[in-house]
Amino acid sequence: MNKILLPAVCFLLAFFSLQKAVAQKDSIPVVRTFRVGIFAPLYLDSVFSKEGKFKYVQGMPNFITPGVDFVNGAQLALDSLKLQNQEVKAFIFDTKSYTNPVGLLIKNRKIDSLDLIIGSVKDFEYKQLADFALTKNIPFISATYPNDGGITANPFLVLVNTTLKAHCEAIYSYILQNHGTDRIFLVRKKGLQEDKVAAYFKNINEPDRKPLLNIQTINLDSTFSSEYLQKKLDSNRQTIIIGASLDENFAFTLSGACFNLSTSYPLTLIGMPNWDGFKSLTKKDQFEDFPVYFTTPYYNNKWDDYSKMLTAGYAKKYKGKPNDLVFKGFEATYLFTKLLLAYPNDLMSRINEKDFKVFSEYNFRPVYLKKENKVPDYFENKHVYFVRIMNGTSLKAW
Repeated sequence: MNKILLPAVCFLLAFFSLQKAVAQKDSIPVVRTFRVGIFAPLYLDSVFSKEGKFKYVQGMPNFITPGVDFVNGAQLALDSLKLQNQEVKAFIFDTKSYTNPVGLLIKNRKIDSLDLIIGSVKDFEYKQLADFALTKNIPFISATYPNDGGITANPFLVLVNTTLKAHCEAIYSYILQNHGTDRIFLVRKKGLQEDKVAAYFKNINEPDRKPLLNIQTINLDSTFSSEYLQKKLDSNRQTIIIGASLDENFAFTLSGACFNLSTSYPLTLIGMPNWDGFKSLTKKDQFEDFPVYFTTPYYNNKWDDYSKMLTAGYAKKYKGKPNDLVFKGFEATYLFTKLLLAYPNDLMSRINEKDFKVFSEYNFRPVYLKKENKVPDYFENKHVYFVRIMNGTSLKAW
């Protein structure tokens, strides 16, 4: 983030020091005021001195950018709610605050009155907020963390960003329905993440210890070449290749090998959800006319009215162009605040209502980590898009 966005941080400092944003002002008597807490790592105590001076002369440090972007998007959503005369008070909390960390906020009962928690948080603060939400029966919307964080028996936790396991389930379901008789290879390298991905597919494919699909595993090393993969292919049969690694070098190498073989062998390459962020795959002239697929819970072509409104509002307020975290902050805040207003006493059972859709389609399902569990461990978005990267452009495939 460059210097032109410095006013955004200055705005946040004043905003945070008050810890209060009012998204309501009209002449209609207020029956009930709803309180929404937005939690993100802003690091304000790290970047501002005690006198309120910004410490970094070269502009914003990169480590504060994600939290600031998410909160900026949330603020734009609150601004839009203000225009619609909604009765909402929002409070911004810096999860990396020295003086008011999450634990102290909980201990001092500073957030007991919240009706909704929306967070772009992970690790320790994520667990603190999840545990607190459970004790107070407050819906906690985890907007960006693709992990359950070890949370169990918490029916007030909502994961918007789909876990890796659910992505693997979606890929498997697609292959089962559309390519069950084709050749299927799970291609991986050594690594703990790769072990986890392979285990997910194995468990999904063998519910009764008998494989439903014939998925062959190929282990690659640094000497991997197109010729090695070619020996596994059949020019007369469609081949599905699952790129079972979250490593960018692996993704680039495997994509290159598939590209080299694609003119002679019919094959489809499906990668992991983080492949969309690999610059090596999105260069316009990298793999000409060869599609690489990946899954994502978020899809926004940015042609819709909400996107246009957000882009215009961001340019006016922050003099820049919004990135994906701005969009995620906007969407999570707008969608779930609207649901809170519509269903104040029953939000958790109405989280799949489509009336307030913003950008993405969501399908929140209860997750039971053990079959004998009677209470959901959490709710997770199970709707993922398959997106195609080709010639430097990403488009929804199915």
